[in-house]
Amino acid sequence: MVLPAPNLDDRTFQDIVDEAKRLIPRYTPEWTNHNVSDPGVALIELFAWMSEMVLYRVNQVPDRLFVHFLNLVGIEPFPPSVAKAQVTFWLSAVQDIPVTVPAGLQVTTTGDRSDNSVVFSTVEELTIRPPVLVNALTSDAKAERMTAAFDDLRFEGASVTCFTTTDASGNLAPGNVLLLGFAESLAGMAIRLSVEAHAQGIGVDPRNPPLAWEVWNGEAWISVDVFSDSTGGLNRAGEIVLMIPPEHEFLTLGDTPAFWLRVRLLTPVPGQPTYQASPQLDSLQVAALGATVEAEHSSKAGLEILGRSDGSAGQEFRVSFPPVLPRRDGETVRVSDAGGTAEWTEVDDFSGSTSTDPHFVWDSASGVVRFGPRVRYPDGSVRQHGRIPRDGAEIAVTAYRHGGGAQGNVGARTLTVLRSAVPYISGSVNLRPAVGGVDAETVGEAKTRGPLTLRTGQRAVTAGDFERLTMESSIEVARARCLPSGDGHGPVRMLVVPQVRTDIRTHQLDDFAITAPLMRRITDHLDAHRIVGTAIEVGTPYYQGVSVAALVHAPAGRPLALVRQRAVNELTRYIHPLAGGADGSGWLFDADLNAAAIAQLLESVEGVDRVDEVQLFEFDLRSGQRIGAGRDVIRLDTHSLFLSGAHRVVVR
Repeated sequence: MVLPAPNLDDRTFQDIVDEAKRLIPRYTPEWTNHNVSDPGVALIELFAWMSEMVLYRVNQVPDRLFVHFLNLVGIEPFPPSVAKAQVTFWLSAVQDIPVTVPAGLQVTTTGDRSDNSVVFSTVEELTIRPPVLVNALTSDAKAERMTAAFDDLRFEGASVTCFTTTDASGNLAPGNVLLLGFAESLAGMAIRLSVEAHAQGIGVDPRNPPLAWEVWNGEAWISVDVFSDSTGGLNRAGEIVLMIPPEHEFLTLGDTPAFWLRVRLLTPVPGQPTYQASPQLDSLQVAALGATVEAEHSSKAGLEILGRSDGSAGQEFRVSFPPVLPRRDGETVRVSDAGGTAEWTEVDDFSGSTSTDPHFVWDSASGVVRFGPRVRYPDGSVRQHGRIPRDGAEIAVTAYRHGGGAQGNVGARTLTVLRSAVPYISGSVNLRPAVGGVDAETVGEAKTRGPLTLRTGQRAVTAGDFERLTMESSIEVARARCLPSGDGHGPVRMLVVPQVRTDIRTHQLDDFAITAPLMRRITDHLDAHRIVGTAIEVGTPYYQGVSVAALVHAPAGRPLALVRQRAVNELTRYIHPLAGGADGSGWLFDADLNAAAIAQLLESVEGVDRVDEVQLFEFDLRSGQRIGAGRDVIRLDTHSLFLSGAHRVVVR
């Protein structure tokens, strides 16, 4: 039970007015007009209003003391988190020399007249190098037989059959690949494949060929985004522009070590035509059109002088542009005195600092730089924790970055303005939305989090501790579920649902994958707080696809297409890991889905008169197909969550 905060004085405005009026006959019996129009009554009400304001402030004292207590035990509000985006820089023309985009280059959204543009800065230096093709192979799905094809691509008069293996019926076997080997990694690059081909791969839809472009990331083949394709599926002369992901690793295939890019023949989905014969390539040229680098919603401040030391313990200095983002190499405090200039070391606190250690604490939220305090201990001794800058020493910060917050979560294709010109670079664009920007934690949120942190300290003991620590590891964690070991000997399983801030109607299974940086943050944080001997496995829930088939009726005169779209949108929202469930906070673990709840949901949709029939189907989120027959209830395992598949709503 939470102890109730005392109300130090619960009198209201009307209570004070009534109490003052009751005292009138005792002190001024000649005052008999107590109506609100009387000037004396107006003065009573004025002072009652002022007294009520004083009482309101008095009653804030318990909350104020609570906040001070949290400060004393080290519970401080989290600073804002910075949004990040993958920004692609396009070359003005194909170059035969490397082109460098410097770190810290600023790109912005298009601002209005009040200059409300959002500024992003590149995190690291980007070098766009011309790709060098060194080999080409064709292979079957199991890579048991590889055929050299590089010479046929280089020399005129020869051609390459992209897919060579057939199945038992004589059709091209899915899994056939054409592999292109490069001398250097193409990670993050936008490359153009200029193809000369003649139409042999007949039967395929040129707008939707059953092809997948992939690169090797060191552990598996991962997908490559096709920016544009004018070849009709490698069937005619044209250009293919590919956006290589930021992971592209070395691999040896066919006795040739290289960085491999491949195009793979897929099993066609129902209704998708496939090749009756393999495409034939006469030649292939590769060029770099640009490259992608990570940028963050921040601005950089250079050298800033904070002031001069007065030689006392516990000094504080504040930078000009708080809040400050987590420091990187070269972002620190510099102290200059008669003995020279030195860069000091940032620490989390001064508990382990001695009087000779050049340590400081830099609060990210407030931007305050603190130097060590002098503490008196019970035995009477006085110790200095952290060195004190000499009297008159100049205190400065070498550099820092500031910014962050939800404002940085800009949409796709919005970071298009370069703040400074770069040779050979014509423009920039973010092909996906920026994510990760979160405003600073409010005082109310910190007051809620503080007691939870104090109850268990910083150790992961119970399932709730593991979930809380996982949520605290990164703002990119939306939900966490701990599954303790059943026998007490196996590992603790942590199921993590990452934050996905795009429109839920566009969410797919791959959107809920845990990125490598997020996985490192979670595992490092849990490893620092787990009990020795406790093994932890971090992964994602199994996402059970669900497809709803429903027959509903709408009143006469209602646009049926609009009603259908509203119903599908509501189903997509309801059956969702982040926005689903009755309260909109995400579908609960262990909560089954039944047709009765879906029927009730559809009846609440505007324009739906009644619901005649509802059937639930399990749905394969990879192939896009329903599994089995319709049913009234779909059960959910302890390690699973529901995710919407393709719904079919018939409106009559």
